[in-house]
Order: sequence, then C-alpha cells, then structure tokens
Amino acid sequence: MSDALLDVLTRADPSRSLDAVCLGRVGMDLYAREHDTDLADVTGFEKHVGGSPALISIGMAKLGARAALISRVSDDAIGHFVKQKVKAYGVDTQSVYLDTSGTRTSLAVTEMRADTCAVVIYRNAAADLALEPADIDEGQIAAARTVVISGTALCAEPSRSAVLRAIELADRHGTFVVLDLDYRAYTWASTDQARDVYAQVAKQAAMLVGNREEFAVLGIPESAAAQDVARACLNGRTELVLVKDGGAGSEVFTSCGQHFLQEVFEVDVIKPFGAGDAFLSTILASLFDGVSLQQAVRRGAGSAAIVVSASSCDNAMPSVAELDTFLALHS
Repeated sequence: MSDALLDVLTRADPSRSLDAVCLGRVGMDLYAREHDTDLADVTGFEKHVGGSPALISIGMAKLGARAALISRVSDDAIGHFVKQKVKAYGVDTQSVYLDTSGTRTSLAVTEMRADTCAVVIYRNAAADLALEPADIDEGQIAAARTVVISGTALCAEPSRSAVLRAIELADRHGTFVVLDLDYRAYTWASTDQARDVYAQVAKQAAMLVGNREEFAVLGIPESAAAQDVARACLNGRTELVLVKDGGAGSEVFTSCGQHFLQEVFEVDVIKPFGAGDAFLSTILASLFDGVSLQQAVRRGAGSAAIVVSASSCDNAMPSVAELDTFLALHS
C-alpha cells in the first residue's frame, strides 16, 4: 500500500471521530432453529440483523472500531427492530432513516446447512434502495477515515446517486473509499448496466474486495488468475485488492507489490453465509488498530471461520478476546 492509504488505515487521526461509515442495505434475517432440516419441516426461526453493510459495521463495532451505518428502513415494527438492534451493537445509527414512502425492510429466510443452504430474500421495494443523496451527511463523511460501499446499493435509484454523492464527499475530504463489490445479478436491470456502474465506482475506490464472479462484472474473465484480477484493478486510486476464493482462501495484492495467500481455518461449518462480512470488518478494524496487513487478513480469516461455525451472523461477530482465543487455539 502507499504511505497515504497506510496512514489512513493504521494511524489514529484526532480530527476523525469515526473509523468507518458503511453505506447500503440492512434487513432482518430469520434463521431456521433446526439444523440440516428442509425449510418445509422447520418449526421456528430466530430473528437477527442481516445485510452486508450492517453486518460489516457490527463486526467493526464489536472489535472496538468507531463505525456508523447509512441506510433506510421501513417505518414499521421490523424497521424499528433492525435500527435498534444495530445501535445496540455500538454502531452509530443517526443516518439510518425511517422511510414512510411504502417501502419495506429487506427480509431473508434461511435454512441452516453447511451446503446447499436454501436462502429466500424478499427485496421488493426495498427500503435501503430509497436512500437519497440528501441523506448523505457531509459532516459524517468528513469525520470518517473510510467509507465502505456495498455494491448492492448501486443497483437502483435513488440509492445509486446517494452512493455517488458519498464518494464525491469522500474525495473532497480525503476519506478513503472501500468497495465491497457484493454483486448480485438478480438486482440489476442488465449485466451491461451493472458493468458500466461498477467500472465507474471501482476506479474511485482505494480498496476493492470481491470473489471471481464479482470481479467479472468489471469485465475481468471469471477464469482469470488472482494476479490478473489484481493487475487489472491496481491502477489509479486503487491500492489494495482482496480476491476471495471460498474454501481456497483469499489472495491479497497491493500497489506496492505485496502479495500473499491467506488460507481458511478448518472448522465445523453450520452455514455458508456471513463469512465475507466478518472477513472485511475484521481486516479494517485490525488495520485501524495498527496491525500489519498480513496479520489483519489472518484475523479476518479467523472471524470468518467463527461466523460460519455459528448459528447467526450479527451475534457471532467476535469480540477481540473471542478472536484472540480462536487464533491461539488454531495457531
């Protein structure tokens, strides 16, 4: 990484009251109580907070980082629950707005399986996609070291324009942009539209995170080697690229030529989702604490393992003590 990005990520700045502002979706997840059971036979569910940006902010807050969330939720019982729950984890929710236009907070209903896990997501008229440019508080962006953008927030208006406004303000105030590609084809009008929008935003991000399918939306063949993905992305403002590859681990590349592989930790997997959010939240929180990049990524892999071996995502995001204990046992 360049000295500029390293300074922002690893050195405290008294003029910045926030480490990260996460922008994008937040919702309610209903997780099956019975494990390895078909949804038709499940007798009950546990409610939790879901949505990558929300989980990333929760993961950072539980590790001591100063995190905020920008989103919208419906002005109803579910929206109120979600906002209150996120705040209870220590996340600043002043920019989680109650939407009264008839939208609904996203809902995910899931089985609890290690493989072939059925997940049904309801995002018709999603409240978070009603986020508007006027919702972006310039003072909040200026107060943060980083803005973490979820690619899903780019799929529709007015949320897309809100993201572009946040990036514009980040550029004005020297706040670095982290783009979690988070590409979900079904949310876009067309692949061409997604490619055009992602290409525009990716060029303005200091850090890019995604898997091969997600990087493919930038026009990089899904079969490309991780080095080729990094070579295509490490130009202009982008200084750090994380290429996730599921059970094969992750590869990390910097504009200064650093490259390493982080393997996954072997655990008994209960569910396949939540790992990426734990991974990114822990990497950022660790860097904010002055940890080296390679050690931060190792800690991220540890958090990912903890979350996939638990029955929730939000509650399972580890504290510093829980993560340190896990890593000591898996050294």
